[in-house]
Amino acid sequence: MLFVVGEERGSDGAEVANVQAPASCRFLINGEPTDNRLGLATRGVYRVRLHAHGRAAHSSYPELGESATEKLVDALVRLRTLPWPVDPDMGTTHYNVGLLTGGVAPNVTPPHAVAEVLFRTVAETQAVRDVLAALAPVVTIEEVLESAPIRMHTVPGFDTAAFPYMTDIALLPRWGKPLLYGPGSILVAHTDDEYVEVPHLERAVVDYVALARQLRA
Repeated sequence: MLFVVGEERGSDGAEVANVQAPASCRFLINGEPTDNRLGLATRGVYRVRLHAHGRAAHSSYPELGESATEKLVDALVRLRTLPWPVDPDMGTTHYNVGLLTGGVAPNVTPPHAVAEVLFRTVAETQAVRDVLAALAPVVTIEEVLESAPIRMHTVPGFDTAAFPYMTDIALLPRWGKPLLYGPGSILVAHTDDEYVEVPHLERAVVDYVALARQLRA
């Protein structure tokens, strides 16, 4: 059994665990919620910070300043129109503008503004990086985290599906061929009423045994 920390913010535990992987390990089954299906593939992630730079001035003299916030807004609006990569199994790359910061006071033209954007990728990161480069004249792009999409190992007799989220599998290549299977739904993950139905949990016990037997054969 492998337990790791930091999966939501940088996957520090997975990076350390990968270095310490036992040489005899041939398969890794990740227990993320998959509705009791085997995962065919998961998306990658690409997290960036978009930095906009301006010039501070008293807001009663806007002509003396340069608004970093307005530059950042222009860049975020442009994101909606860019042609993001598409995959036949996983669909179109999508993104979330998760954090916004900037400015110093309501009466000051903002000299700086930052947006943190998380892409759920369906292609190699470079394909997304190439599209995002269109924003370079307006903002500075700081790369924070990168992980490519992953194709999973499957076995006969299980329902399968591709999933839009990322897992630590991408950072654990030395643990063997990856499989993705678990009870519960990703649709209730990170919610106040996150849960797993008991019948799904009981079925997972049986399925984990079946997977182990097939993989050891």
